[in-house]
Amino acid sequence: MAKKENINKSLLDMSEADLKARISEDQMRLTKLKFSHAISPLENPMTIKDLRRDVARLHTELQKRKLA
Repeated sequence: MAKKENINKSLLDMSEADLKARISEDQMRLTKLKFSHAISPLENPMTIKDLRRDVARLHTELQKRKLA
């Protein structure tokens, strides 16, 4: 729960360009993790789930800013 709060606080300080850059970086990391997991199982597969949710949080924050 603490990680989610830290991410939400850091999102408020980021600009739209920073959000877009972070989204693209995280999506590339997510793709690489998925490929790695398909080849050989990851030590902690929950990292895929956490990263996917972080990307969703970034998209949500970016959308909120566009609508505001």
